[in-house]
Amino acid sequence: MTTNKSTQPISRNKLLRVAGVGWLFDAMDVGILSFVIAALAIDWDLSKTEMGWIGSVNSIGMAVGALLFGVLADKVGRKQIFMWTLVLFSVASGLSAFTTTLVAFMALRFLVGMGLGGELPVASTLVSESVEAKERGRVVVLLESFWAVGWLVAALISYFVIPAFSQSMGWRVALLLTALPALYAIYLRWHLPDSPQFTVKVESKKRSIFQNIRDVWSKKYARSTLMLWLLWFTVVFSYYGMFLWLPSVMVGKGFDMITSFKYVLIMTLAQLPGYFTAAWFIEKFGRKFVLVSYLIGTAVSAFIFGNAETMEILLISGMFLSFFNLGAWGALYAYTPEQYPASIRGTGAGMAAAVGRVGGIFGPLLVGSLLTAGYDIGFIFTIFCGAIIIGVIGVIFLGRETKQIELE
Repeated sequence: MTTNKSTQPISRNKLLRVAGVGWLFDAMDVGILSFVIAALAIDWDLSKTEMGWIGSVNSIGMAVGALLFGVLADKVGRKQIFMWTLVLFSVASGLSAFTTTLVAFMALRFLVGMGLGGELPVASTLVSESVEAKERGRVVVLLESFWAVGWLVAALISYFVIPAFSQSMGWRVALLLTALPALYAIYLRWHLPDSPQFTVKVESKKRSIFQNIRDVWSKKYARSTLMLWLLWFTVVFSYYGMFLWLPSVMVGKGFDMITSFKYVLIMTLAQLPGYFTAAWFIEKFGRKFVLVSYLIGTAVSAFIFGNAETMEILLISGMFLSFFNLGAWGALYAYTPEQYPASIRGTGAGMAAAVGRVGGIFGPLLVGSLLTAGYDIGFIFTIFCGAIIIGVIGVIFLGRETKQIELE
């Protein structure tokens, strides 16, 4: 096959580095939002319901972005969507630092969510299609590990930067520090080649978007699609319900804001070994093993965290929650693109992620509304525990193992 600059193969390590840097900055923004919500609640005197809506509007944007950019990735290519989404994400994130009203802030968070929601499934699809089957799962999980680094940086910025400025300036500086470096990731991606499976599958570009959407639910792929939609919804619902509220939950349990940020920073450190162990297990024992075992670990940790009455149990269970939940996320991103052929892979992954983001809308809102109604955090986290178990059951009975299977 004749190659040109846009189709030249790229080394695995360079692909991982270039894609991972963008993933890191995305995680910084999502991570910083959880701390910003806690700071905004004080600065703008927000109610619990308003705090929940900030997280949910981000997920509404992610749902729209995942669906829109997912289907476009099968039409115009993975690389172009990879670029567009990062530009949208970084510009909107930077502008949100200058807002003075909740409405303006939420409008920009919707655009941030669109960029983020579109980028993540497309990025994992691009990496999946560019790596050999024997190491595909491990590389995608390692790509996801950049998310933990981004969250860690966000926690560091929140702990050291937000308290160092005035009440109305700290969160603005934090948002700017997470948005500006994303422009560097745009530069890195400029010379990134498109997916080899996309560039050689010319016939996929001739298919209509509606045909691709219909084929995702064709008889051949309906079982996989049902499993993915169930899994994505339960995982994202619980993740955003729990993690966007972590600093606020710590404050609600009696810790001041700075101490809460410090404890969340410690919990965040546990995400990295969660990813690295999942990356090793995923090619040794398979995708289903990692998803089932790590999600069960997440459910148990969530139940203990929500009902913890001492600082020691709270901290330890929070670390296990980070370890298992983020390891499961890595396996989820590796598993999703493997369910479909190249012609509908972006569409299938994007639609599954969009359904998941619907869960991300309800998760933060549920926490805010139940806290307002007087329910304690233990009851709320038990709900998330149950949701995760439903996702586990879906994987066990509907999922198929895709370890080291060549992509169609």
